[in-house]
Amino acid sequence: MNAIGSQITGATLLVHAILISSIAVASIAPAIVTMVGQTPYHPSIVFWQQTSEHTGLKKFSSHEELTSFIGATYRNRYCYWGEDVRTFPTMPFAAAGSLGSDSDYVRYRINLPTDNPADYSTTNIQVAGVDEADIVKCDGRYIYVVSGSKVLIIYAYPAEGARILSEIGMSESPTEIFVNGNKLVVLGQTFIKVYDISDRENPVLKRDVSFDGSYFNSRLIGDFVYVVINKYAYYWDNVVPLPKICLDGKTVTVPATEIYYFENIWDYCYNFTTIIAINVQNDGEDITSATFLTGASQNIFVSLNNIYLTCSGRGWWPEKTIIHKISVTGEAIEYKYQGEVPGRVLNQFSMDEHQGYFRIATTTGWSRANHVYVLGEDLSIVGVLENLAPGERIYSARFMGTRAYLVTFKQVDPLFVLDLADPTNPRVLGELKIPGYSDYLHPYDETHIMGIGKDTIDAGSFAWMQGVKLSLFDVSDPENPREISKYMIGDRGTEWGDSYALSDHRAFLFSRERNLLVVPIELAERESSDASPWTYGIHVWQGAYVFNISLEEGFVLKGRITHSETGFEDWGYNSDPRYNVRRSLYIDNVLYTISGGLVKMNDIQNLNELNKIELR
Repeated sequence: MNAIGSQITGATLLVHAILISSIAVASIAPAIVTMVGQTPYHPSIVFWQQTSEHTGLKKFSSHEELTSFIGATYRNRYCYWGEDVRTFPTMPFAAAGSLGSDSDYVRYRINLPTDNPADYSTTNIQVAGVDEADIVKCDGRYIYVVSGSKVLIIYAYPAEGARILSEIGMSESPTEIFVNGNKLVVLGQTFIKVYDISDRENPVLKRDVSFDGSYFNSRLIGDFVYVVINKYAYYWDNVVPLPKICLDGKTVTVPATEIYYFENIWDYCYNFTTIIAINVQNDGEDITSATFLTGASQNIFVSLNNIYLTCSGRGWWPEKTIIHKISVTGEAIEYKYQGEVPGRVLNQFSMDEHQGYFRIATTTGWSRANHVYVLGEDLSIVGVLENLAPGERIYSARFMGTRAYLVTFKQVDPLFVLDLADPTNPRVLGELKIPGYSDYLHPYDETHIMGIGKDTIDAGSFAWMQGVKLSLFDVSDPENPREISKYMIGDRGTEWGDSYALSDHRAFLFSRERNLLVVPIELAERESSDASPWTYGIHVWQGAYVFNISLEEGFVLKGRITHSETGFEDWGYNSDPRYNVRRSLYIDNVLYTISGGLVKMNDIQNLNELNKIELR
């Protein structure tokens, strides 16, 4: 502490504890340091110090020892040297808890003026109560939009009076945002900014944090935002640069003597993975952080109490996924356990926490086999289901209480229904093989599930991808799942480019109560109906497809909304990509579609245009 404190005076100090362990670490003890000269709204500093009583937890005695350790490891394992690689966010997740809490989780209510609409949609989140950052947020009256290098605050409801109230310009483009009451959190690749937006026309910056790593992911639980940052621990000229955090222009370097590590970590390279916790409602509360020396973080799953970070071991060692479990409660960040399973994780949907158990789906090997593992509180494996669909890989997964659904693919789409009621004995209940596959699965209700992916045409040892496919599955009889409705959109395009919803769940808007489904589509069409299955179509239109959806009638197209004035001329799509619809939401009976250049408002019943706002 003295070593850090001596580096900076007259400023608020942000200090890290860098933690690594493969087993439980029992307790954390805060030590508080308040520097002189801090302004009233800035926090004091909490240094979370991990105890080192447990086997495997070590601490460097000096920067030289840290450098020697990482340098020797790199030389022995042929890792990259001197290359400041940045790890960027991973987008697509898994449903946690019982379906009852998140089967229709786009509907929220907050305490706003009494004339606010009673019903509106918010971000399609992974776990009820765990908000996810996005490029668009809504609180029932206002819409907040990331637009280029700015964040715009829009008075959105009623639609007839919609207008831009204010814009927040930044030197570095923002990536994502949170809104929590009268606070706006703006996240960039190297910064976190918290604004007071009590006066939406005049946002006031309250907290300003920057870092020399790269933003990876984040969650908002209650009033606390948890931000995960990756910094490549590169070795160059016998030096390993240490992580730096800057608070209000004052920079702190983490001393090597405060870095904990675990010897048997393996990856292509080491990463400093930092978690910062900020109470966005209390400007005077401490900002806390903890940094973990790990492999490169690739995916994240967050429950109400735990953050799970995964990284994969590769190279000469057998393929495996390392899992780090980190407890978060308010400002407290505590490393708990490390575990590992064979294979690699597709995305966040492949992970889940339920009644104290952690479930994870992986794919292994060049020839490919798929597995589901159930881990206990300490991340030891307690249940195994292996070798599903040999020769295929997982394209999507969804955990729903004691059930799980996996889609694997090579030529046709096997949808597996899994029983996880007994954590020690996961088993397959049934499977359905149909053409195509789903990239994203979303619960309709307790016995039905929706999928969005691609249609395919079997070509023997492989399949030709075609247009976008929507599916509605009946899993009420888990031994005999059925596809009860499907809807095909367009012809062969690109693997991910035909819909943002194929790779980003936040682009998927669903409300069972309203029988509403909205997905962005970039439509590809072939010039000839008898073209070969491998022939690519030309992208001729982009916008939102709006569906009525019900168990009785399935998918029924209500209409389409586009932000582009061109797109069909000469079979060439000439629209400005700034006007590609990326998100949709509703407030009361108004459907809002958002692109980088426009917010359009349509009547949710008949899709008549009500208003639109050009984004500057």
